[in-house]
This record gives sequence, structure tokens and C-alpha cells, in this order.
Amino acid sequence: MPTKFLQCLFVFFVAIPLSHAVPKIQHWQTTNGAQVYFVPAMDLPMADVRIVFDGGSARDKGKAGLAVLSNGLLAEGAGGLTAQQLSERFENVGANFSNGALRDMAWLSLRSLTDEEYFKPALENLKTILSQPDFPEDAYQRVLSQMKLGVKASKQSPSSIAKKAFYKALYGKHPYASPPDGTEKSLAAMQLKDVKAFYKQYYVAKNAVVSIVGKLSREQAETIAENLLSPLPAGQKAPAIAPVKPLQKAQTIRIDFPSRQTHILMGQPGIKRGDKDYFTLYVANHPFGGSGFASRLVDEVREKRGLAYSVYSYFSPMREAGPFTLGLQTRNNQTEQALGIIRKELKRYVNEGPTAEELQASLKNITGGFPLRVDSNRKLAEYLSMIGFYGLPLDYLNRFVANMKAVNIDTIRDALKRRIHPDKMVTVIVGGKEK
Repeated sequence: MPTKFLQCLFVFFVAIPLSHAVPKIQHWQTTNGAQVYFVPAMDLPMADVRIVFDGGSARDKGKAGLAVLSNGLLAEGAGGLTAQQLSERFENVGANFSNGALRDMAWLSLRSLTDEEYFKPALENLKTILSQPDFPEDAYQRVLSQMKLGVKASKQSPSSIAKKAFYKALYGKHPYASPPDGTEKSLAAMQLKDVKAFYKQYYVAKNAVVSIVGKLSREQAETIAENLLSPLPAGQKAPAIAPVKPLQKAQTIRIDFPSRQTHILMGQPGIKRGDKDYFTLYVANHPFGGSGFASRLVDEVREKRGLAYSVYSYFSPMREAGPFTLGLQTRNNQTEQALGIIRKELKRYVNEGPTAEELQASLKNITGGFPLRVDSNRKLAEYLSMIGFYGLPLDYLNRFVANMKAVNIDTIRDALKRRIHPDKMVTVIVGGKEK
């Protein structure tokens, strides 16, 4: 193996120190309508390229698992090459490829050295996977079988059971209720033609966001984006997803499971990306249940009473209102006691908000840790994808710290009382009966 390649490979996996903690984002469109976001990072000879499509499981349209299956098959055969051959082409130039799908989005990503002898073939291989998937029948059957086994296995996992029931109760008939990995019924009815139709509709240029970060010039980045997306039809951007309806009343779902530990999830639809209350609620959650061992929930549930090893809360903002979730595991005979405490603490926190000391400590922790959020090409590329996908302002990263520091106790109390409703929570309890 060439010495030069070994030297580059060594720095390939090293965290990248950025010259500026907050980079300037450049933005344009390809000829066929894809959105491109670019940040030059000149410290090391490498680049990250990430292509995101509005083609997550929210687009399954009653065929749960279709988005994940379609994305998973892209690299299982393309341009007449097998999955093994495609993988070897990346390995031969030291490049790393990954892909996946969530509720909102599906993506393909590439990390490569920027020397032409390595970068060019890596990009060509990515282009083949993106624009020439073969969807071979044998690969389709194999991946589909794996997904079916995964769904069966999830029935033996109380955490998986709780999560699926939680999303179903929160979202009802909304697309977010659909489990990304599918159900036994949906996968049994799946057909290869469904995958091909899904790819044809959603993997188009106008439905794509391309993020590029690395040791590249603007001209090089434009060439890369144009070359990767040019084989795709322009198509149409996916239509808007329906807003999430707020819960009208509380609901408790109990699911028996032969285990010594009970899994509890509690929550409601929370906020979406770009929400005016996002920064306020982000800060508000930190001292309550988002700061690990320093949070109120950990102090009340774990430290004072020893009812659980881990207890937490968080917001998951999505295109429409993602969930606000509280969760913990506890012994079966402690379930009601633990539930009573988190309900009491949530109600008290919504009414009172954090103390001045809690807020100060949280702001210091959040703003002090911000540079670590953008300290590598990969993290920056993911942020660019998020900014582009959700239509956030280009100065989002520049203003992140300032927006956090603008939060105070009054704004937190106002937002909590308007947005969090302790009397209208979904509670899912999965575990064995109390003995």
C-alpha cells in the first residue's frame, strides 16, 4: 500500500480541528434543482458528502417499512455491480459509505480523502449507487427477510414494544405513527415494484439536499454536486406532511411482558424544526431531564429513591411536531411509585420552571459544549443536511449560542405553560405484573 495513502489514512479518522468554530455556509442549486450546502474545511485532505432525500418512513403511505427497504437496497447492486463489488470499490480507496432512513429523511453519505486518485473513484461509485440501483430480486428477498426477522425479534424487546405503542398512541393516523422498520403484515404484503416506485418518486433532484464539507474549493464542490445529481430526473419535491394534532386527553397503555423490569415512556407531541420555541424548550429540558446525572429527574428518581438507574427527557423535533419523551426502567413493584414521581416533577416544573442556578449551569454546559458539535467534517455535513432539509436559516450555527443565551426564566415558564400539558400525556407501561 502506498506510503502516501497510509499517511492520509492515519489522519482520516482523527477529529478535525476547525479554524473557526462557526463556519460560513455557502448555498446554491444544481441545474436540475437539488439544494447544495457547502463549507470548505482546509485542515486535512478529506471530504464528507451527504445526500438527503425527503423519503423517510412518513412517505410509506400504509406500506410500513418501504422507505427503509428502498434505501437499504440501493447499495445491494447497482450499475451491474454486486453489493460485494461496490463495497470493495470503496475499500480499495479507503472511502467510507453509509446509508439509512428515519421517519423524515433518507440519506447516502461518503467520506473520502480528497486526493484525486482516491476521491474520484469513490465519487463515481457513490454516483452509481445513487443513480443506477438494480434492485436485484435475490437482494430484495434477502433484505426483506432480514427485516421480517427484525420485526419478530422486536416482539421480544420490551423497549421496542413500548416505543411502537408510544408512537402509535401519540400520532394515531398521522404518518409518524408508522414504524420505520415495518410490521409483519406490511412486510408480508410488500412487493419489489413498490420499492422501484418509491425510488422513482422520491429519489429525484428537487427532493434532494446535498451537503459537502472538506478540503475543496467552491468550484470543485459545484462540480461534485452537479456530477452526482445530474443523472437523476428533476422530479418534484415531496408534498407537505399534515400537521400533528395535539392530544385531547391523557391515555395510559399497559402491556404485559414477562420481565422483571418495567419500561415506561410518557410524553406528547412536542415541537418541529424551526419552531419559535425550539431554543427555549431545548434549554428548559436540560436541567429537567436532559443533563444526565445533573438533572432533576435523576436526582428525584435515582439519587433520592433508587427507583431507576436511568431516567431522562428530551425533545425530538422533526418536520412536524416530534415527540417530547420522558422515559425510565424500574422494577415491576416500583412502577406506580416511579410514575407518580415523574408526573409530580413534570407538573411542578411546568408551573415553576428552573431555578436561576439551574438555568445558569445549563446555559454554561450547552454553550460550552457547542464547539464539539461542529468539530469534524462529518458533524458539519450532518448539520448542513439538517439546515437544508428543514429550511433553517444559513446563520443557524452562527446564532446558535446567542439564541441559547437569550433564553431566560420568564421565557421558559411561558413556553412550558403553553407547550407542555401534564394532564394530556400518553403513558406506555410494558413489563411484568407486580408481585
